[in-house]
Amino acid sequence: MTLLTVLGMLVFLCTSVWLAVALDTACRGWISGQGADRADGPLRTAALWLTQQRLTTEAPDRMNALLSIAGYMALALTGLALVPLGPDTALIALPTSVVLWGACEALVVVVVFLHGWSPNAPLAMIGAYRYVAIGLPIMLLSMFALIAAALPAQSLDLRDIVTAQADVWNLIRQPLGLPLFLLLGLSLTLRGPFDYADSADLAGGTSVEASGPDRLGWQIARLAMLTGFSAMAATIFLGGYLGPLLPGPLWIALKTLLVMTLVIGLSHLAARMPVSRMMSLIWMVLLPLSFADLIWAGMVAL
Repeated sequence: MTLLTVLGMLVFLCTSVWLAVALDTACRGWISGQGADRADGPLRTAALWLTQQRLTTEAPDRMNALLSIAGYMALALTGLALVPLGPDTALIALPTSVVLWGACEALVVVVVFLHGWSPNAPLAMIGAYRYVAIGLPIMLLSMFALIAAALPAQSLDLRDIVTAQADVWNLIRQPLGLPLFLLLGLSLTLRGPFDYADSADLAGGTSVEASGPDRLGWQIARLAMLTGFSAMAATIFLGGYLGPLLPGPLWIALKTLLVMTLVIGLSHLAARMPVSRMMSLIWMVLLPLSFADLIWAGMVAL
């Protein structure tokens, strides 16, 4: 059963990564008015990066570069493994699984910083420091949203949080929770208005010096994190595996793809703002809203 679950999760991960690339390509084509790329475009790009010669800067930290890619991928896989596929089915079943996911979120700041540190190049370093400045307050926002979601279940176990949504999803019970959590997803996956690490204004930021297999590995890790985050959001706010007629794993897969589509759409449509203005938005608007969401969840739970 466990081996079949692992294989099923790997197949779903590969499929969702492919769909995310296709959605990204379609969105870019729609916005630019140039139409969608060929269906095999992502595969050709991956093959090009895989066979491309690896370029290095002067005195790079090679070990940290590999650790950042492997760490980012491991955090994404851990998040995916925490997601319950049924009442008693989860690859990592812990009574404190919400806490472990919160730790994964915080460690994303570390791996992104390592990725920017390792090439020993100015633009990559600026992207790393900028991400730390934005990423840390976003973690506070996530902490309030996660605690609010755990209150109705009176448990930090994701399995109990899903069970507590049997009558009403947290999306309805806490209307601010999912929108705030989606902003966290944009930050964790380095996307759209929260992409201050790998952004175009820094010529690629922490990825500016990445090439060949390293670039491919980092992009796959970002997409894997998008899948892990989307599955977690579907579990916490959309009832996870709960649903009529279809098997639980199919419901969680469909809800994950729905959240992923929302995140990709937001990353292409939401405007990006200067770092100072984003910091003001986080501290003066988003954090008070997340605290209000926590108070509302507490009052509903009483």
